Amino acid sequence: MLRKIIKIDQEKCNGCGACASACHEGAIDMVDGKAVLTRENYCDGLGDCLPACPTGAITFEEREAPAYDESAVLRAKEAGKAAPQGCPGTQSRTLRRQAEEPVPAAPAASRLSQWPVQIKLAPVRAPYFEGANLLIAADCTAYAFGDFHNAFMKKRITLIGCPKLDDGDYAEKLTEIIAGNDIKSVTIVRMEVPCCGGLENAVKRALQASGKLIPWQVTVLSTDGRILETL
Repeated sequence: MLRKIIKIDQEKCNGCGACASACHEGAIDMVDGKAVLTRENYCDGLGDCLPACPTGAITFEEREAPAYDESAVLRAKEAGKAAPQGCPGTQSRTLRRQAEEPVPAAPAASRLSQWPVQIKLAPVRAPYFEGANLLIAADCTAYAFGDFHNAFMKKRITLIGCPKLDDGDYAEKLTEIIAGNDIKSVTIVRMEVPCCGGLENAVKRALQASGKLIPWQVTVLSTDGRILETL
C-alpha cells in the first residue's frame, strides 16, 4: 500500500542511536554503526524519531510499504522483542567484579601527551600531529579498560568522542586532521555497543577521503572491560 513512512539518509546518519531509543514501536535497529528501518510494518508513520535525530538524517516519504501492523508490535513487545528497548548502549547493567582485585603499588602515570583531546575541540593543525600515531577512541573506553593509558595511549596522540552525545559528524574534521598532517598510523578503540559504530565509520570515511594510505586498526572493548577483537 502507498503510505507515509520514514526514510533514513545513511550519509547523514552518525550512528548515535537516538532514533532507535525514540522509536516506541521498535522499527529501527543499529546495523554496522548506522540506523536502519528494519521493520517497515512496525513504523506507524508518526515520526517520534525525527526530532531525536541530531543530524537531520530522518525524513518522511510516501511510498509503497507494508501497512502498520499494531498487533505485531504488541506481540513483539509482549515477547520482549520490540520497544521500549531503546539503544542497546543505554541499557542499564551491573558489572560484577572479583571481591578483591590487585591494586597497583603506585598510581599509574598518565600517558596523555597533548591537549585538548575532544575531537570537536582539537585543532586541525598542531605540531604534535606531525609524525603522530593517532588514537581515536570512544570516551567510554578509558573507563571500561583499566590499563587504557599504557595499552593504547602510550606513544600516541589521543582524540576522543561520542557520536551519541556530540552533534554532527566527525568525518569532516578527522579528514582535515589526517589529510593536513603527517599521520603515521590510526588506532580506533570503541565499545561493543552499536552507537560506537558511528565513530568507527567516521574514521574509516575520513581515512578514505584523505587520499592517504595509512595503516589502521580497530579494537572493540566489552562493557566489562575485555578486549573482544582487534581488526
